[in-house]
Amino acid sequence: MSEDPELSEVADGVFAWVQPDGSWGLSNAGLVQGDGSSLLVDTLFDLRLTQRMLDAMSPLTDAAPIGTVVNTHANGDHCFGNQLVDGDGVDFVTSKATSDELAEVPPGRLKSLLDSSEGVLGEFFQFAFGAFDFDGITVPPVTSTFSGRTELAAGNRTVELIEVGPAHTEGDILAWLPAERVLFTGDILFIGGTPIMWAGPIGNWIAACDLIERLDPAVVVPGHGPLTDRDGAADVGAYLRLVRDGVTTRHAAGMGPREASLDLDLEINGSRFGAWSDRERLVTTVHTLWKELEPGYEPPDVMAIFSMMADDWKTHHTGGAS
Repeated sequence: MSEDPELSEVADGVFAWVQPDGSWGLSNAGLVQGDGSSLLVDTLFDLRLTQRMLDAMSPLTDAAPIGTVVNTHANGDHCFGNQLVDGDGVDFVTSKATSDELAEVPPGRLKSLLDSSEGVLGEFFQFAFGAFDFDGITVPPVTSTFSGRTELAAGNRTVELIEVGPAHTEGDILAWLPAERVLFTGDILFIGGTPIMWAGPIGNWIAACDLIERLDPAVVVPGHGPLTDRDGAADVGAYLRLVRDGVTTRHAAGMGPREASLDLDLEINGSRFGAWSDRERLVTTVHTLWKELEPGYEPPDVMAIFSMMADDWKTHHTGGAS
């Protein structure tokens, strides 16, 4: 991490934990402090990072203990620290789709990939995940699920949960505080970093960005990157539209998904999104989008996708567009 994470008060009694620089695994979280009880939005990728965050929050949670944990989606960098908040009466809340997806990438799988991968793929895994410790992680079971929308109370505060997935993952949700006009987006928003679409459809993700603009929050806490507002959602939406239109055009021209990804990356390199980090993620989004364009298409398996990302990462990090 190039800078230390920071706990900042973004509205009265509402706090954001932001981890620079927002690249792979360096996610954000938040705390909503109510009268006598607090709500935590997401934990972090490992126990060390989560404990550091909880220690920083302890002056707030000593008076208003965490009674609810909301996980915005199933990626480990937003839930692998849950066990440190587990205790009598703590309610772990997420969408039903996220609950169903949680077991798909257990912490031990990531540790195994780090230990066993070699060559460019091994270098990439070390870059993306080598700073994290996946030992001793056990994600406690979800205790409450919902579909669509629901409301939670954090003491005297109301938190609205809005399901906008499948998009980035199968069950993405937003956590919206209408009175305070603060929005926690999970990985619907990557600010300054390239989004990655594991699930799709891309139209749902674009619609989620449009919804954020309509909500017009005063402060947006993205899943990764610095704090933003509705303009951050507009930027991500514009990127997703560029990818959707670019892939659709290349598919119609007879390109395959890998060729389309490499060609579109050249276009992105010359756009305002060319400076965003982690551009190797484009290949994953393209293969996911291909399923929408070509019924019956089955993307390569996850390891093959990561191998392509590793190749593109290596190209970008050696001074050229892929």
